[in-house]
Amino acid sequence: AMAAERGLAMATCTAPVNIAVIKYWGKRDTDLILPINSSLSVTLHQDQLKTTTTAAASRDFTEDRLWLNGKEADVGHPRVQACLREVRRLARKRRGGGEDTAALSLSYKIHIASENNFPTAAGLASSAAGYACLVSALARLYGLEEELSEVARRGSGSACRSMFGGFVEWQRGERPDGTDSLALQVAPETHWPELRVLILVVSGEKKPVGSTAGMQTSVETSPLLKHRAEVVVPERLAQMMQHIRDRDFEGFGQLAMRDSNQFHATCLDTFPPIFYLTDVSRHIIALAHRYNAHHGHTKVAYTFDAGPNAVIFALADTVAEFVEVVRRSFPPATNGDGFIRGLPVGSAALSQELVAAVVSMGLPRVPDLCPAPQPGPGPQLVDDPSQHLLGADGLP
Repeated sequence: AMAAERGLAMATCTAPVNIAVIKYWGKRDTDLILPINSSLSVTLHQDQLKTTTTAAASRDFTEDRLWLNGKEADVGHPRVQACLREVRRLARKRRGGGEDTAALSLSYKIHIASENNFPTAAGLASSAAGYACLVSALARLYGLEEELSEVARRGSGSACRSMFGGFVEWQRGERPDGTDSLALQVAPETHWPELRVLILVVSGEKKPVGSTAGMQTSVETSPLLKHRAEVVVPERLAQMMQHIRDRDFEGFGQLAMRDSNQFHATCLDTFPPIFYLTDVSRHIIALAHRYNAHHGHTKVAYTFDAGPNAVIFALADTVAEFVEVVRRSFPPATNGDGFIRGLPVGSAALSQELVAAVVSMGLPRVPDLCPAPQPGPGPQLVDDPSQHLLGADGLP
């Protein structure tokens, strides 16, 4: 999108949320954002959950500026600056140091506008999608093609995993400079067509303890976290990759739940302890176990990040029944079906045995069920100029 005569260039991308099934918690280098253990995630489809970012450069801009969800934000944020610096450095390197007249001047200031279609900082991996999207849009603006997960990592650790679709590993790496701490696709989004994802939004509020601060307190005070990173995760990572390769839901689901539980155990083992799960979160956990016990095998699996919202994995043939179980257990508000927004589920009839064994009535209401139907692709370029978040004047 070069408009050379106006000296304005613009690029827009979208990027996905990812949900870790083997959790990242703890940095060994807080500046470069290098993790104490590898992690593994599922990239969610962008129909329901995505960040859209437009990056524009012009000789007329007097300063770098940033807008998040329509409000101007601090473009000087160290992590935003780290991404800007790295992308510009790569662009300079690619041009062999010489200023290519056809290419965008690296001295031009940049305007960036970014929008999420889901709550920011509510335990829905907003920073991952946000930084993956920022880096993708900047890379497109500067004509970079190379592997950029290492740059996205400098914005938010988990953002490196949102640079790919499907099933993604963030390799811990060994080098102190972080050049081997990057994301790799384990399997594409087409690999497991029956896999489905439901997000139970327990709270859209900001977290009491942000991940950045929380994980460093854990690194400093939790002996369980050290054991997890050194002993538990390497073995689990290999097992999880095998379950994904085999499309083995029983193994995948059990391990996802165990790893989520251990992550939250390390939060409790942190001093002072960190509580991300709420009573509603715990009711959902109990409900999932009752449901699986009733069926005699693992049909649904929960995982929770640094917040109270539940992400539920299931195979396609289970979704309608489990959604009905949730609906019966957590009566929706008077707004009728706003609860199951966006999910084309057939309503399921529940047997009396199932209701008696699994459904627990009168629990506190879960405000929202937000579906991300299945695994999806990595960042996408938006070709339609009408979708840009910045106008021809470079303003939102």
